[in-house]
Amino acid sequence: MKGRIHSTESFGTVDGPGVRFVIFLQGCPMRCAYCHNPDTWDPRGGTPTEASELIEQFERNRGFYAGGGITVTGGEPLMQVDFLLELFTLAKEKDIHTCIDSSGIMYHPGESEYNKTLDKLMELTDLVMLDIKHIDPEKHKWLTGQPNDGILAFAKYLDEKHVDVWIRHVVVPGITDDDKYLSELGYFIGGLSNLKALDVLPYHTMGKPKYEKLGLEYRLADVPAMDKSKAIEKKQVILEGVRKRRAELAEEKA
Repeated sequence: MKGRIHSTESFGTVDGPGVRFVIFLQGCPMRCAYCHNPDTWDPRGGTPTEASELIEQFERNRGFYAGGGITVTGGEPLMQVDFLLELFTLAKEKDIHTCIDSSGIMYHPGESEYNKTLDKLMELTDLVMLDIKHIDPEKHKWLTGQPNDGILAFAKYLDEKHVDVWIRHVVVPGITDDDKYLSELGYFIGGLSNLKALDVLPYHTMGKPKYEKLGLEYRLADVPAMDKSKAIEKKQVILEGVRKRRAELAEEKA
């Protein structure tokens, strides 16, 4: 089986624990206003590549990946769930740590052939880095072009499957930095027993030139980059929501 691969990065340091071999898959149904990889949207793009080729690339530099592993991102990697199943099957044969960086948009609760394959994939997945763009349904739809109900359901699904999760949230000035919604986000993820980390990322404008090159409108052209110190402050708001939810859960168990 061949997957459609946009590109690879040999020594990723922000895509999971340790140094990672990062694989960018082609295709994404989301249209996030701040996406810095719009060239990954088209599922027909990329280079057809066999899973075994990617494992061979990892193995050539394996000495550098102690404490690391493979991370698949995109685009939206779970658009190519069958390919990921083959890739992670080979990875586990080599005892490689596996991570998926996903928006969760492909998940829909209920019985389906897709979810059966997803169940098998989760058995081979050590970590999911889940991007929650906005906790509010309407604001999420404006920001990404897609609803967030399936995404939040995916977070709960990962909890049920006991797959470790790192939550990622990009803080965009005037769009995703409202304390009310950040607190609600924290309250939601505070109910996940599999939550291992929270990354709050400051919005940047580095993807803007790509839109110009591709002839695409950049909807956040007038939005300034978020100061890193401000993002740290906003992370504390989310963590307060986490603590509130966990305190309530502890009281319920008492």
